[in-house]
Amino acid sequence: MSEFSTRLLEWQRAHGRHDLPWQGSNDPYRIWLSEIMLQQTQVDTVIPYYQRFLARFPDIGALAAAPVEDVMALWSGLGYYARARNLHRAAQLIANEHGGAFPRSATAIAELPGVGRSTAAAIAAFAFAERAAILDGNVKRVLCRIFGVEGFPGERAVEQRLWALAESLLPEREIGRYIQAQMDLGATLCTRGRPACTRCPFHDDCVARRDGRITALPAARPKKVVPRRSARCAVIVRDGAVLLERRPPSGIWGGLLALPEIPTDTADIPAWVALRCGLATGAAQALAPLTHAFTHFVLELQPVLLHASTAQGLADDGALSWLPLAGRTDAALPTPIRRILDTLASPSLFDDALAPPDNGLAPQRPL
Repeated sequence: MSEFSTRLLEWQRAHGRHDLPWQGSNDPYRIWLSEIMLQQTQVDTVIPYYQRFLARFPDIGALAAAPVEDVMALWSGLGYYARARNLHRAAQLIANEHGGAFPRSATAIAELPGVGRSTAAAIAAFAFAERAAILDGNVKRVLCRIFGVEGFPGERAVEQRLWALAESLLPEREIGRYIQAQMDLGATLCTRGRPACTRCPFHDDCVARRDGRITALPAARPKKVVPRRSARCAVIVRDGAVLLERRPPSGIWGGLLALPEIPTDTADIPAWVALRCGLATGAAQALAPLTHAFTHFVLELQPVLLHASTAQGLADDGALSWLPLAGRTDAALPTPIRRILDTLASPSLFDDALAPPDNGLAPQRPL
């Protein structure tokens, strides 16, 4: 066993995390669920989602048998929704093609939808004690700093060097604890900002600390301009409910309920609503805009409020449905759409926003 792994294991026993809700079990389903939820999401955010998800879907069979809409509803607010769709697809694949038995090797696990090499290795190590290296964001940061690895970790050549280093450091035993130790060190001490170097077990050997390059390693992603996109959405209300549209399975907010998007070239919004939704409405009013950052772009969203009459029904395409505002908590909604509906239903604005007169919710101007 290398000196690095020995020291790291000793540190984890004394100072690592031991009480996370997915620890203490080798159930691959629970481990898989936690690893998928933890992708690009902090532990404190994941814990309540993980607990609610397990209460509703306690095993692979329950998840595979559930409608995808129920899965998306429980995931709502956690972000990166492709994770939920892939989780559901993978559960169905395991149930239908593997007899409900979770794959037992990192190679086989990596073939599941939404599971990459590092995640597969973590699941295999925790559930089946397979000796496999991981290379998530925490581990990349730890290795770059301690061993002085230069270059942006997202570049192929740098990543290959890091994989080779990670594999060379694997211990012969206690692989699950070692993988957890790597995660713990990066999450609790060797953090991106303000790392606690004085408490690190590698304080005296860390290249980044020795050379005064803690903030320089790992190297940052080369800067590029983040594109901005703008969109308008129709907030159509009637009798305390709002009209929502099921998004296509793929793409932004795939499979979630969202407000109907107004085409950019639409000049007469009430006429578009009548044609698209089969509803008669009053004049359109702009609500307060909001901005939402995605991984690769920033969305500037302009919600537009319209009051629908009861004279006409919905267009019969199956994608549109009314949601009572009181039931929005359990609906599969993207975060910015939930913010709009939460504001719409706030006690101080509820009566004004939902009343037929054209005063609306914080109206800015008629459209």
